[in-house]
Amino acid sequence: MTRDFEQFHPGHLLLWLDHVLSSSGASVVAIDNKIEQAMDLVKSHLMYAVREEVEVLKEQIKELIERNTQLEQENKLLKTLASPEQMAQFQAQVQTGSPAGNTQPPLPGGPTPVLPSTQNSGTSA
Repeated sequence: MTRDFEQFHPGHLLLWLDHVLSSSGASVVAIDNKIEQAMDLVKSHLMYAVREEVEVLKEQIKELIERNTQLEQENKLLKTLASPEQMAQFQAQVQTGSPAGNTQPPLPGGPTPVLPSTQNSGTSA
């Protein structure tokens, strides 16, 4: 064993160290490249997912705008068809926070609404 040690030259050590360092340096660069490629792949997948979500949201916004326009037109029509008394009653409900439709009296000459709890009760008088 001492013989191997005696034959070992300091120049060989430098060459060996240079080889080890250059190899590990190359592997560090390769690892860095792999990490960068993986990050690019993640970035492209995220961008794709975001683009898809943006398209879905754009479609939902479009549908909501259409629905809002329809409801505004319906509201305008109902306002033109409502009597002044109905509008006053509606305004009172809005101010008090009462739910619409619960306090409306039956229309004159119209049928009296039947409450669900009294309908088909199963008892006869």
